[in-house]
Amino acid sequence: MPNIYFIIVTYNAMEWAERCFSSLRESSVPVQIITVDNGSTDGTQDYVKTHFPEVEFIQSAENLGFGKANNIGIARAYKNGADFFYLMNQDAWVFENSVAELLKVYNSYPNKSDIGILSPVHLDGTEKKLDIFIDKYIAINFKTRMISDFYLNCHKPYYEISFVNAAHWMLPKETIEKVGGFNPYFFHYGEDNEYVNRVHFHKKKILLVPASKAVHDGKQDLAKVDYGRFKDLSLDTRILNPNLTDEYQKIRNSLIITIFKDLILTDFNAAKKTQQIYRRLTSQKKILKENKKILTSNPHPFLKI
Repeated sequence: MPNIYFIIVTYNAMEWAERCFSSLRESSVPVQIITVDNGSTDGTQDYVKTHFPEVEFIQSAENLGFGKANNIGIARAYKNGADFFYLMNQDAWVFENSVAELLKVYNSYPNKSDIGILSPVHLDGTEKKLDIFIDKYIAINFKTRMISDFYLNCHKPYYEISFVNAAHWMLPKETIEKVGGFNPYFFHYGEDNEYVNRVHFHKKKILLVPASKAVHDGKQDLAKVDYGRFKDLSLDTRILNPNLTDEYQKIRNSLIITIFKDLILTDFNAAKKTQQIYRRLTSQKKILKENKKILTSNPHPFLKI
């Protein structure tokens, strides 16, 4: 039986703690659990320690953000001999066969080293509908004909997709050793996008497994993310993308052109906003350059294993 570690980062998680951690006790495949708490103030720490003593609990003195906290859990799981690293959000839970169905696909896959991420199909908190973001990812990957297969009830064991958010990721050990951990450049938003870019860079695949379902009780609104903030960070993600070259210069030139266009059109507010982005990226140039060097040349970047 493989050694599977669930890694859950918590921050004021009381709303979901019972459902989240209880579900892991019901898994048909035995799992270990590591929780990294980002300084909760609602009693999450005492609740988990009291009601789920099997959890290996790590307390951070401060809010490290999603990526850094996950990296601590990943490193601990690796030290403990994990074969698989299941990253699950605090507002999420699994079903009895969720992990078993993911393992079934992994074990039957002809070239296991090609697998970067295995994901169940995410349901919303009602457990009666797909999470709206999974709807989006399936639609984007229309060439797989997933929608057609789902509608006709003839889905395949798995589908290769370009992206799935990190609410439910099961990573084989080889992914951790090759791709590494989350990039600490990102505190929140953008870290899973940046990680997926590296998964693709290493020629690994993301597989969505229809027979495996799990819940992500997030707000069912595509605008729930602060897209103004995320749009800015997406530029950083593009610059750091190892699949792209000279992206910093291309983005810089594009921002300059946009500023001049806005000024010509006397849209001074737009010009000011674009100029702020330009200045921020200029100030980050050295950090971004050093960061990209780490993620393209270091073994298991951003992880102390």
